[in-house]
Amino acid sequence: MGRKLMESSTESESSVLEEANVRDLKPEQEKKKKDKKKKKDRNGDSDLQSAEELNRSSQKRKEHGEDGAEADVIAKKKKKKKRREREAAGEAIENGGTGVADYSVADGKDEEVRSGNVVVSGRNVKDPKYSPVESFADAKLPEQVLECCKGFAKPSPIQSRAWPFLLDGRDFIGIAATGSGKTLAFGVPAVVHVLGKRKGMMSKGRRPLCLVLSPTRELAQQISDVLVGAGKASGVKSVCVYGGTPKEPQRASMKSGVDIVIGTPGRLKDLIEEGVCSLNEVAFVVLDEADRMLDMGFEPEVRSILSSTCSVRQTVMFSATWPLPVHQLAQEFMDPNPIKVVIGSEDLAANHDVMQIVEVLDDRSRDERLVTLLQKYHSSKRGWNAVSIHGDKKQHQRTMALQLFKKGTCPLMIATDVAARGLDIPDVEVVINYSFPLTTEDYVHRIGRTGRAGNKGVAHTFFTKENKGLAGELVNVLREAGQVVPASLLKFGTHVKKKESKLYGAHFREITADAPKAKKITFDNSDDED
Repeated sequence: MGRKLMESSTESESSVLEEANVRDLKPEQEKKKKDKKKKKDRNGDSDLQSAEELNRSSQKRKEHGEDGAEADVIAKKKKKKKRREREAAGEAIENGGTGVADYSVADGKDEEVRSGNVVVSGRNVKDPKYSPVESFADAKLPEQVLECCKGFAKPSPIQSRAWPFLLDGRDFIGIAATGSGKTLAFGVPAVVHVLGKRKGMMSKGRRPLCLVLSPTRELAQQISDVLVGAGKASGVKSVCVYGGTPKEPQRASMKSGVDIVIGTPGRLKDLIEEGVCSLNEVAFVVLDEADRMLDMGFEPEVRSILSSTCSVRQTVMFSATWPLPVHQLAQEFMDPNPIKVVIGSEDLAANHDVMQIVEVLDDRSRDERLVTLLQKYHSSKRGWNAVSIHGDKKQHQRTMALQLFKKGTCPLMIATDVAARGLDIPDVEVVINYSFPLTTEDYVHRIGRTGRAGNKGVAHTFFTKENKGLAGELVNVLREAGQVVPASLLKFGTHVKKKESKLYGAHFREITADAPKAKKITFDNSDDED
């Protein structure tokens, strides 16, 4: 007890002496001493905070089965590796390559540019270097790269807006209607990315540097046709892989060396697991028709494939719509500040170059009405020469049917939704929806097979009472495009059903405008469990 009192007295005397000394110091010396003491206090607080964070981090890793000390070493190694990758990407950009630019949250500010029906948003989008490319000459691309664009007068709106950002290494989201030139919007930067990385490397045995994922075989083949043409003059090799055909030719193509891989998620994942396809050098990734891929249940495969690419990569997503699941996927696999370009509307909207005619019929009347329309648009004395395409057909049969239809040898094709998206088939004049699709999004895509590249088209759609739950959405699509809304469709109502989760069902319950106000319910504080 005596010792404690003595120590307290000593501390008190020391404080008195210290205060006396401070009073005797010059003003400048007094200020320096106070600043030094504040800095020491801050450092102490900072060290304490860092120690607490390290303890929490170690404790969290221990809970997941890792030893604390070992986990700290692993974390430091990962941090160092991430830094090295970002430095390497920066060096690639400085050397004229197309490395992945690192735009952190603190880099610049969120901006938005509106011009006509185009909205561009993201970090630093007003920077002059991101000005739209008005002509192919403005793009300042190598001649051999622009060979694929010779058939066009100028870049399409999505190409004009996308190229400056993609060539600068930015993560990018493109929302545009089908038939808007999306493939070359990401295809040209993909070729430039390869040329910047390869620099004359021999083709044999080289691993892919770019990846394009597609939801369907037909769309994958179409993308491949465009990219093969885009890379031909510059020696950039593309390979297309998809299911429904033997794997061996695709394995051989991968082993012979490839720059760009285009594929469907299922087949590509198989080839990765077999060790035939390595994506660890892929730093440019494109998800085309991202919403459709998730609708078709490919989310696990997509996540697995993206995880096998470079940790520092440029990620590009193109889609005609932007539903919540796709938005969540983008948040997980893209830079926190991707560029977003919306051509037209982010909401569900149809191509305004398509005249939409909706007929409300009973189920038994559809056949007779179909024959009448075929006679009107496709007159024939002895029936009609038609091809068909659907999921149960072998791939070579599907490919042959598509080729015959594209060439015009067989100008009538009957198809399921495997042909609903992305396919660029020139000169399709009329689309007839014998049955209304399961979603209004699919309806918009189906009628988008006509009215492409500035041409006009016609879409006839049969609507029955079994489809009445989608009447409100369809009415909105028709009105947005300035189309005639038949009175027989309005009788089903104009309310729009809330979206439902595949796992959890409906998030909302429909509430009418005249519904009574909610009553406040008070609960007691009982903690009893049932």
